[in-house]
Amino acid sequence: MKDQLMKMLEDRKEEMIQIRRYLHEHPELSFKEEKTAQYIIDFYKGKDVEIHTNVGNGYGIIVTIKGERPGKTIGLRADFDALPIHEETDVPFKSKNEGVMHACGHDAHTAYLLVLADCLIQLKSKLSGTYKIIHQHAEEVPPGGAKSMVESGLLDDLDVVYGTHLFPTHPAGDVGYCSGYAMAGRSYFKLKIQGVGGHGSSPHLANDAIVAGAHFVTAVQTIISRRLNPFDMGVITIGSFDGKGQFNIIKDSIEIEGDVRYMTADTQKLIDKEVHRIVKGIEEEFGVTCELEYVPDYPSLYNDPEITADVVKTIENSSEPEIHKIVEFPRFSGSEDFSYYAEKFPACFFYIGSKPKGVEKAYFNHHPKWDIDEDALLVAAKAVAEVVCSYNK
Repeated sequence: MKDQLMKMLEDRKEEMIQIRRYLHEHPELSFKEEKTAQYIIDFYKGKDVEIHTNVGNGYGIIVTIKGERPGKTIGLRADFDALPIHEETDVPFKSKNEGVMHACGHDAHTAYLLVLADCLIQLKSKLSGTYKIIHQHAEEVPPGGAKSMVESGLLDDLDVVYGTHLFPTHPAGDVGYCSGYAMAGRSYFKLKIQGVGGHGSSPHLANDAIVAGAHFVTAVQTIISRRLNPFDMGVITIGSFDGKGQFNIIKDSIEIEGDVRYMTADTQKLIDKEVHRIVKGIEEEFGVTCELEYVPDYPSLYNDPEITADVVKTIENSSEPEIHKIVEFPRFSGSEDFSYYAEKFPACFFYIGSKPKGVEKAYFNHHPKWDIDEDALLVAAKAVAEVVCSYNK
């Protein structure tokens, strides 16, 4: 069955590319992917599958393929939202939606999974177990789509779930992995500091919110340098300090926004606690009032070591010519809402090299000139096919 599946995928490589190019031309932002979702739904029309639409908090889709032989239940996930980026490539299938671009490969994720799913449908009589194809909306914008799709209950019977992501750091043919904690969790905060405004000539009659805010900016970095174990990963970024006023006027209020990254739940809790503690201290020290919004977004992504070891072994033993090697990737400080699946089910999220041919250094994800080597689509389809065939043999 596996050999037949691989041949079917080879024969449909061009179809994968054409699907990817169509989706690239018609990107839609997170939670607004109505037409993309309809395209996916139309692809499955008339096929022998069970389909759930509008799953979760948006346009999520779950397609269930039931094999005729007993086996485990496998989840395969691909995201399909785009980014608010003006495309600067010169490809003929450039985005037709001004200011919106598939700059992270979600078009390619969807394209390969659609074709792989269709091949599995055609092989149902030889298929062991059940395959749940998870077409997920809104990966790019918290709260994301994954959490709500997990909470829908439609995936409760999964034995394992796999996801992939294109990465331009390696050429097509390379498959990457990272066991254990692989991608960082993320939190967002906004702090409003309310003081008392006044004239610059009479600071004693005012209470300067900018001074209090500047102290906060410095103090929160001591969480990383003096509260966090040096062997743990944590980053606090102040992305916005809104204190613009007049040169001789003491500001009465300012707003600060920031981003927090961490690799474990314990680190997340520690940073959360310390940020709140510092804010209370600033209120006491400067006599201001503070309003803090602190929201944990995506948790850290944890790849089950046993499942990941099976993925590595399977890819290492692959004889497919498109798959060249498997490479261990370092931990990545970016975030991914696939982490919600991995919180509940044994999971592995692995990487597919997609560096365009002939370039020394490719533009990274979320860049307006992002591009891929479209050979990566067949690599992704075959790598996932290898993994699922091995798991449900």
